[in-house]
Amino acid sequence: MKAQFRDLNLSAQDASVSIEFTLSNTGAFEWKRDRLFVAWQFFDPETGRFIAEGQWTPIAHDTQPGETVPVNVTIEFPPEMGGYQVYLSTVSEDSGWAYQHGEPFILIHAEVLDGRACITQHEITSLRSLRLRSLRKAIPKAFTYPIKTLIRHRRLIQAMSRRDILARYRGSLGDVLWTFLNPLLLMATYIFVFGVVLQARFGSDRSSTGFALYFLAGMLPWLAFSEPAGRSPHVVLEHRNFVKKLIFPLETLPVNQVMAGLVTEVFALGVFLILLLVLRGGIPVTVFWLPVLLVPQVLFTLGVCWFLAALGVYLRDLGQVIGFVLTLWFFMTPICYPETSLPASALVILKNNPLYALVRAYRAILLEGHAPVAASMAKFWAVSVIVFLLGHAWFYKLRKQFADVI
Repeated sequence: MKAQFRDLNLSAQDASVSIEFTLSNTGAFEWKRDRLFVAWQFFDPETGRFIAEGQWTPIAHDTQPGETVPVNVTIEFPPEMGGYQVYLSTVSEDSGWAYQHGEPFILIHAEVLDGRACITQHEITSLRSLRLRSLRKAIPKAFTYPIKTLIRHRRLIQAMSRRDILARYRGSLGDVLWTFLNPLLLMATYIFVFGVVLQARFGSDRSSTGFALYFLAGMLPWLAFSEPAGRSPHVVLEHRNFVKKLIFPLETLPVNQVMAGLVTEVFALGVFLILLLVLRGGIPVTVFWLPVLLVPQVLFTLGVCWFLAALGVYLRDLGQVIGFVLTLWFFMTPICYPETSLPASALVILKNNPLYALVRAYRAILLEGHAPVAASMAKFWAVSVIVFLLGHAWFYKLRKQFADVI
């Protein structure tokens, strides 16, 4: 039922809109009066949700290919105030709505205020054209909107990150010191197990202090990643009272976790640099490469946390699953053992592990005194930016349904 809309004329009166147009049969088959109808559907312009369907109006007469038929319909809008999108299309009992099959339709944007309908925009379009238009608008927005969000809410992020760190162990004997003691005790445990008991060593340095330095250098980025990633599946549920507050930016909740993880890394880095001074007598100048590593590290962590935070609202068991995944990920990253101890076939898998490149880069600038490998860092930068943008888009898309699920 290929059709073409012509001579479109709209007029609004009270809560209704009258639409007159000519419908041309551009297909190869005759239209039967009792088989082809003109109807409309209401949608929410913000969420795209279907609201209601209007009556089906049959065409005025049978129409042969190449002929036209006049159409005059009146759309009665719902009494509720707000914006509406109207899809006006031909429809038949046999093939359904023509617009769903890629055929053109009339798109009307209208608002209902004080019982009166006001047309803000109308056009003849198709679903394909709308998708292409939406994609053209979304691509530049996908690159700029996450950054604008972080900048716009930087004070809120700073305040909530500080509150999260202070409140995590409030009331305990160690208070906020547990934020730093926990990772230090964890690292001490791994150093004892792998460095003392299993006698693991890195490269030509066969000393236990050399193992400790290489292990700690690998743990620095891992702690800043694993801590927020492990907590992200629960972060929206923990702040469920914010979900229905339209003015609260929910996308900042995972950011708070990432900032808290960075605070832990900064403290651990300070301890590590002191160890370098004591054990090696100095800090290599290549430490100034650190910002080149931190930026993609934060982007990658943010993207993963946004993804997990949104998915955790729908999958309540995700917190337990991600705990196992992080443990597996840790042992698939050569942090507590040298990569040379693995078979060549395992290195193929390791090269696709983003944190593998990051751990190697940390060791290069902190212990080996040279810049990170350019090729692997360029790949890590690219992966981090992609994960950052996709993670934010995923969170932004799913957050509209959070209130319905929680």
